[in-house]
Amino acid sequence: MSQCIRACKGVILFLSLIALPAWVLAQDDDPDLAKFKAISESDTMVMVPMRDGIRLATDVHRPKGAGPFPVILVKTPYNFNKMGGSTLDFANEAIERGYAVVVQNERGRYYSEGEWEILGKPRTDGYDSLTWIEEQPWSTKKVATWGCSSTAEWQMALAAQDHPAHAAMIPMASGAGIGRVGEYYEQGNWYKGGVHQTLFTVWLYGVQQNIRPQFPKGLSQEQLQRLRKAYDLAADMPEMDWAKHMRKLPSVDWLKDADGNEGPGADFMKRKPNDAAWYKGGLYHDNEDFGVPAFWFNSWFDVSQGPNLALYNHVRNNSNDESVRDGQYMMVAPTLHCGFFRTPEYADLKAGDLNVGNAYHDYYESIFSFLDYYMKDEDNDFHQKTPRVQFYTMGRNEWASAETWPPEDAGMMSMYLSSGGEANSVFGDGTLSVSMASAAGSDTFTYDPMNPVPSLGGGVCCNRGASLGGSYDQRGIEARADVLVYTSEPLEEAMDVTGFVRAKLYVSSDARDTDFTVKLVDVHPDGTAWNVDDTIFRARFREGYDKEVFMEEGQVYELNPTAMSTSYEFQPGHRIRVEVASSKFPQYMRNLNTGGNNYDETEGVTARNTVHHSAEYPSQIILPVRR
Repeated sequence: MSQCIRACKGVILFLSLIALPAWVLAQDDDPDLAKFKAISESDTMVMVPMRDGIRLATDVHRPKGAGPFPVILVKTPYNFNKMGGSTLDFANEAIERGYAVVVQNERGRYYSEGEWEILGKPRTDGYDSLTWIEEQPWSTKKVATWGCSSTAEWQMALAAQDHPAHAAMIPMASGAGIGRVGEYYEQGNWYKGGVHQTLFTVWLYGVQQNIRPQFPKGLSQEQLQRLRKAYDLAADMPEMDWAKHMRKLPSVDWLKDADGNEGPGADFMKRKPNDAAWYKGGLYHDNEDFGVPAFWFNSWFDVSQGPNLALYNHVRNNSNDESVRDGQYMMVAPTLHCGFFRTPEYADLKAGDLNVGNAYHDYYESIFSFLDYYMKDEDNDFHQKTPRVQFYTMGRNEWASAETWPPEDAGMMSMYLSSGGEANSVFGDGTLSVSMASAAGSDTFTYDPMNPVPSLGGGVCCNRGASLGGSYDQRGIEARADVLVYTSEPLEEAMDVTGFVRAKLYVSSDARDTDFTVKLVDVHPDGTAWNVDDTIFRARFREGYDKEVFMEEGQVYELNPTAMSTSYEFQPGHRIRVEVASSKFPQYMRNLNTGGNNYDETEGVTARNTVHHSAEYPSQIILPVRR
């Protein structure tokens, strides 16, 4: 099969966060299925025992022949009842290259026994699954883990266990498995800057099925194989208008009001960003070691690009094992969540509405070169021929590489917010300049949580269309009076912004607590305004996520929101723009401005929020500019 066909087939089924519908399943006359049957032999519905006696449903697909084979393990909460679609494409690729593929459902999902929890108990079930594979006669005792999103997120906590068989890993878009790393306290993407990200409520609506149909325990493999032909146990949840539904209050009842099944959603919503409960499950935190070489795949328009980049740096610099530190590689693509294998080979790619050029990369070739080195001990010069970090620079629309992230030649440059006091909307007088404001000034806007600024684009996934991911023209949003807009003069030469983008705001409010959003925008000569990245921060956490400190009217506070990240070249004649607001809904839960819990409240209050700019209060955006 050609690279083009592979690239256009779509993201690998078990790499997707949202289970694909039944129509993608392979039919008996599918040539890929015929190929699969010709090159492999399968042992399905193997019930693999865990240390507590719970058995996990597992399919084993091996190349024909005696073996043994290096093994790729994919553990998933999604339905793999039939081999088809892009799952089949991946399996054919791996088996042709001499790998066995083991696909396993997390406990409590489909035919696996037990009760499900998010991430599927990687420290115990993940470890026990590796031990079982290591003991099989068809295994070389070397196992790689592979996957995107839910099939990647459990891998980090497993890597902290340093199982002797865990030889390599390919985590793609793995942020929901990262609890705390450095400045990021997202706790598996539940929070950003202390603000609840709504995607997991929508995701749980289709996934959490703690009460579900189950067959009697102890059925034989043959019985389970027969049952699986007739029953796939996949829930079929009714479609919902989630953008409309999430306007309902209180938000803690979103799943209940949607007739969703029981699960952890409401309890998780009640946790604070540094709640002790986050440190007791399957999330990986930066106080743990990391014991596995990894090739990380991330996206510029993903919900978790910040923690993903930070974790790469953390492992590269802090693993106790020098060979593990040296075994870390990363790619960052201009795609949405898990969009790597949707990149066309002979056409331009769109990230939302923005054309980012021909961003094709032969991901299979890179991945299997890495795996062959660590799994087959092949002397294939992987380390010599593979850049440490590969990233796509949008705007210039080219792949680039560096030995570090951010690149060593990226220096920080501040651009300061200023105005004549009327930066409200794109029709105001807000400016962005390398010169600090010469006179004290400020801009005030009214934030009404019942009329929030809508979300359009950015790092979004998995919310069933409630918010769109990628880059879009922001002029409609910038026309609102509750959005402050600061714009530079046209650039005389290109500016390559690559690295972590930081903002520093000096703010005040008449509310006890409120949020502030910051958005980086590329303004084209025709006036279109394309979002590059954005962040949000809840003011009560300005002194740390382990405490809440509320605002007092008349006081000015310094806020340092969670860093944004990108590689984006602003072209000559373009202008750099910064938007500041207090909401981006429904991507982020609205702050009701009361200083209360938000999640259990039904009424909000309007806040008058102010951004200050002067020598005393130098509100600014800090850009990593490559020289």
